[in-house]
Amino acid sequence: MVKRKLISTGSTFEENIGYSRAVVHGDWIFVSGTTGYDYTTMTISDDIVEQTEQCMTNIVETLSKANAKLSDVVRVTYILPDASQFDLCHPTLKKYFGLIKPAATMLSAGLANDQMLIEIEVTAIKS
Repeated sequence: MVKRKLISTGSTFEENIGYSRAVVHGDWIFVSGTTGYDYTTMTISDDIVEQTEQCMTNIVETLSKANAKLSDVVRVTYILPDASQFDLCHPTLKKYFGLIKPAATMLSAGLANDQMLIEIEVTAIKS
């Protein structure tokens, strides 16, 4: 039987809404849409580049809790309220995914609050 593990950051969002930062199912890891909040302080920068960096820090930490690494990511979805801002994120995203080259999609949609400028969701499979 495949074991299922739930991973939390302790974020108030996870508790208040009722979801996990990630779900591990066998070798698969499904990381929820992750924003640029620093979950230790529950603060968020007003700069999209800094938010993108924090998103990636949060994702790397979450994957680590699942005994996985960034190179295990096979799919990434970027969600931005303002698609014209995506170019600003490219250098940071290339820093993390440039050699991994996961399948990717970028969507423009509203996020949970106006402070959030980017949200990133990944799917990984342990190698």
